[in-house]
Formats: sequence, structure tokens, C-alpha cells
Amino acid sequence: MIRVVGPGFDVVSAWQRDGVPFKVACEGIDRYVERYNRKGPRRRPVRVEFCDADVRDVFDEWRRATGVVAGAGGPVGSEPAAPHGASLPEHLERALIRLTNARATGALSDKGDPILDAVSQALDESRVPGGLRGPRRQELLVRLGGLDRQLARVAFEAIDAETRSSLEAEADADLAAFRTHMPDDRFARAREQVIDRLVRARRSLPVLSYA
Repeated sequence: MIRVVGPGFDVVSAWQRDGVPFKVACEGIDRYVERYNRKGPRRRPVRVEFCDADVRDVFDEWRRATGVVAGAGGPVGSEPAAPHGASLPEHLERALIRLTNARATGALSDKGDPILDAVSQALDESRVPGGLRGPRRQELLVRLGGLDRQLARVAFEAIDAETRSSLEAEADADLAAFRTHMPDDRFARAREQVIDRLVRARRSLPVLSYA
């Protein structure tokens, strides 16, 4: 349960004013609640204002992923992806688990098998004593970026026309607050990134790129 009372209403209103998409807000709330529940059973409902920092963190991640960044006069720029908290081997282990689960449940078609194999190989390469460094590490990161784009194509091609239209409409709604501040080419790129994020969430697929 989440209580929206008093100061909580002001917090939620600020999310709306700042253009935080509904699903991004839910993801931030889920992140806080998951951490809250790890401390043991709780009888009191979570107050939504306690979730504000997590919602803002997820919103920042969303903006970096889509290329939508708040600046003077509105969201007009872009930023590189934020660095991962996990090490490269940890990142690849988690990605491989999610890919394997997606393949086993049918969320990832057999076209994803080469990607799964390539990520498994990358994980083996990353486990060198002392960690992968220098040109070898950079080469692996570039390769992961290519695999990530390949995964996005495979996932998008696997969805049916009705689902695709639904996700495109959802992406347009998510970006509506930013549309007037963005040139057409930048908006088109951001829209592609939002659709990609939605497809991955729908299919429980990981992001393979690592920065």
C-alpha cells in the first residue's frame, strides 16, 4: 500500500509537472518498497514522499537512456549512459541470467541464441585475474554495444502489430511533456529509445551495454 496524503500529494504533483512518466514513477516506488521490505515485515503503508529519491533516480536513468535531459528552458540535451554500480563480470552475469530466462520462457526467440552465446563468451573474457583492462576491455565494451542493438532489433521484430502500436502510443504519451522542446530528429531518436525500453520491460530483457 502507498499513502498519498498531505505532502505526498505535492510530491506526486511535482512528478507530473516535471514530466515523470507513470511507469517510471511506479518503477521508482517499487525500488523503494523492495528495499523497505528487505528490512522485515512492516504494518504501516509506505508514504509516497519517501519514494521521491528513488523515483528521481529512475527518472534520471530513463532520461539518459532516451537522450532526454532537463536543461534551461526544458529537456533539450542528451547525456551518455550512467556507469553501472556492478562490475563488468557482475553486469554480464545478471544479463546472462535474464537472457537465459527469457529464452526458456519464450520471451526471446531462437534469433536470440547467437546473442546469448556471445554474452556468455564475453562473461568468460571478463573474468581474467585483475579484471579486463586497456584495449581489450574497450573492445569488449564496443562489442556489447553492438549486441545490445542487435537484441533490441530481435525483440522489436518479435512483437505483433497490435502490441507494437500500443507501445508506440505509450512512448508518445511518455514524451508528450518534452515534445515542444525537442527538434524532430532528437525526438525521433528519443521515441525509438523509449519504445526499446518498453519492449525490454515487456519481455524482461536486459541492457547489455556497459559504461
